[in-house]
Amino acid sequence: MKKKICFIVSTPYTAKAFLENHFEVLSKDYDVYLVANLDDPEIKNYSNSYLQEVKHIPIFRKISLLKDIKALFLLIRYLNKSNFDVTTTFTPKAGLIGILASKIVGVKKRVYFFTGQVWHTKKGVFKKFLMTLDKFVVALSTDIIVDGEPQRNFLIENKIIKPNKSIVLGKGTISGIDISRFSLKNEIREKIRLELNYSQEDFVFMFLGRLNTDKGIMDLVQAFKKINVKYPETKLLVIGPDEENISAKITAELDRGTYTLYGSTDKPENLMQVGDVFCLPSHREAFGLSIIEASACGRPILCSDTYGLKDTIVENVTGLRHKAHDVDSIYNQMEVLIKDSALRQNLGINGRKYVEEHFSKNILTGLWREYYNSLLKN
Repeated sequence: MKKKICFIVSTPYTAKAFLENHFEVLSKDYDVYLVANLDDPEIKNYSNSYLQEVKHIPIFRKISLLKDIKALFLLIRYLNKSNFDVTTTFTPKAGLIGILASKIVGVKKRVYFFTGQVWHTKKGVFKKFLMTLDKFVVALSTDIIVDGEPQRNFLIENKIIKPNKSIVLGKGTISGIDISRFSLKNEIREKIRLELNYSQEDFVFMFLGRLNTDKGIMDLVQAFKKINVKYPETKLLVIGPDEENISAKITAELDRGTYTLYGSTDKPENLMQVGDVFCLPSHREAFGLSIIEASACGRPILCSDTYGLKDTIVENVTGLRHKAHDVDSIYNQMEVLIKDSALRQNLGINGRKYVEEHFSKNILTGLWREYYNSLLKN
């Protein structure tokens, strides 16, 4: 009889975006299950042929005491009757509820996967409360995976985890990327630039991610506003779901015709062809998978120096860094990249090689298989 693994997430988007390749490979040796909120607006009624079951439990990303207690009891009931050998949880809310339920019913192997720290940009009592919750989840877990060595060091420095109870798989990320899907495609670049009314002379800075304060998008907007005065051929392409009415703020700041608000996309590999520089000015970031995807597409990177992004680029080799929260620092690096076409080309070429060597999905999925084989060998 195969041993049983249960993955616990809040939104099934996490499974679709990061775990499907792992489901396929792990299902050869184990029975794999998924718990998720199938009413999540991002992606409903998720299914996957490699899973034994997708169980709907309404775990919500935002704090709601009554809903969270209900989700905890539903999960306890499900885990208690299912006899899983290991549970693996992601994200703060699903991690807390999933690990607590797993501990209560006596799951022997309880894995928590750190993908970022909400508390990094918080202050005061609320920050301490969130840090305490992380410590609580770690205390109830038997094993900890972190999606990057810089983040792991940050967690150790802040006394959230211990070195001997935490690992990083390879160079990091949850899933790695499909390097055939994310690659340089000049014909698509020309097609989409035409659709977006960009000329060949336009210099496009692009951002792809959730539009919220922690992503530093308004820092990028302010820097772009300055650079566009000096270099009117520059454009700003902003892609991603708007979580905090950021679009209205961008519209209020920038002149019409200098920017494009694209909204969400399920084809990031195509839109990444458009930009001349990929920007991620995050205030906090666990790893920054979008940077790896952009590098695979041959895009030079401009990103902040926040701790989670330290391994996503090799500084001055695959991209340039700027100080987090620092508009002038972003502006200065933007100007460097505008002026030096040879630098941009080299950063893009080196970025592609860096991804091929360290972040292919086949490499990461192989490491996941080895990890679970080791975890469940007895």
